[in-house]
Amino acid sequence: MRDTAGNPLGTGAGSSATGEGLVRRRRRRWARGTALAAAGLLVVASGAGWAVYAKLSANITADEAAAAELARYERERPTALVRDAQNILLIGSDTRAGDGNRKYGKDLGSERSDTAILLHLAADRRSATAVSLPRDLMVDIPDCRQADGRRSDPVFAMFNHAFQVGGSACTIRTVEKLTDIRVDHHMVVDFSGFKEMVDAVDGVEICLKEPVDDKAAKLKLPAGKVTLDGEQALGYVRARKSLGNGSDTERMERQQRFLGALVNKVQSNDVLLNPVKLYPVLDAATSSLTTDPELASLGGLYQLVRGLRDIPTEHVQFLTVPRESYVYDANRDQLVEPEAEKLFARLRADQPVAVTRDTRDVREDQQTAESRGTQENSQEVPGNDTGGGGTGEPSPAPTFSGNTAAEHTCE
Repeated sequence: MRDTAGNPLGTGAGSSATGEGLVRRRRRRWARGTALAAAGLLVVASGAGWAVYAKLSANITADEAAAAELARYERERPTALVRDAQNILLIGSDTRAGDGNRKYGKDLGSERSDTAILLHLAADRRSATAVSLPRDLMVDIPDCRQADGRRSDPVFAMFNHAFQVGGSACTIRTVEKLTDIRVDHHMVVDFSGFKEMVDAVDGVEICLKEPVDDKAAKLKLPAGKVTLDGEQALGYVRARKSLGNGSDTERMERQQRFLGALVNKVQSNDVLLNPVKLYPVLDAATSSLTTDPELASLGGLYQLVRGLRDIPTEHVQFLTVPRESYVYDANRDQLVEPEAEKLFARLRADQPVAVTRDTRDVREDQQTAESRGTQENSQEVPGNDTGGGGTGEPSPAPTFSGNTAAEHTCE
């Protein structure tokens, strides 16, 4: 039998087992199969992505108690002066609670802030300034809610006593009273979290002028370039007796140099743009992290850090608040004024500061500022607040002792 075109039925185009019809049907089946496979992969991928997101978010502990305590004192807290500028208080806890921290000593039921850094992120996200606050700094600590629900009495004591008395909320209120800077967010990380973070980036390279053998810190290292794993890094940033002059100031400077090297490692390894490398870093960074509720999710942290990827390492600065020995106890610290207030004022106003390792530059900058201040007082122009002595030019950024993340630790 033939069709109207004269082709045998069953063999014409569109019906033949070897004709175009079968090709079209196979294409349609292939397209449907591919679409179903793609849809399946999308579901699996999105499910895996959601599982990863949920796991990382679940790692973070929301500091609800601190949020409630800070809300109680909202009226007395400083007001943020510059839109989009952010101030984050980073607290290193010396808690011995938890399996990963018990080997560093007995859990006495309390903890102190072994490290405290006030991180200022400029509104334009072109610079970041990390200011270390000495744990031995003598400060006014307000009355705070304690773990048992009772309130402590206001006291003049070492800075790290605030964390022991009232946790992160008490530390934040102490910092705000000291600096008049609004703390927008806070993060608390313990020993275990710090170690895991270092291990997640495959260690951090430092340079030692002399070998180290510190039994108290369980640290034994050769001189020269050394890549520290998490356990070694923890010993390095906590050691006091065997490194430098044994002072807390020396230790803070070492911590700052190490953090600069860590920033360099993260950027040089392209971690932020590589999901395979990024996941273990995020997992480690969040696993022992306690933050304010707003940051207690991966989304919250992402919103905070996404603008930091483009900050050049030379614009990531580390310094210690200007300090000197406390007048009544050489083993304690007090602020150096007016230098400390100048630093706080510039951070409040989101104005730049400069850092240098050369203390001579700091002294010269202070002398220049004093000289300029004398000239401005004698040539004051009403309504001119440029600080440039009536020239209409802004004053140069004041210089403080410190370093940047661009300064390699072995140079």
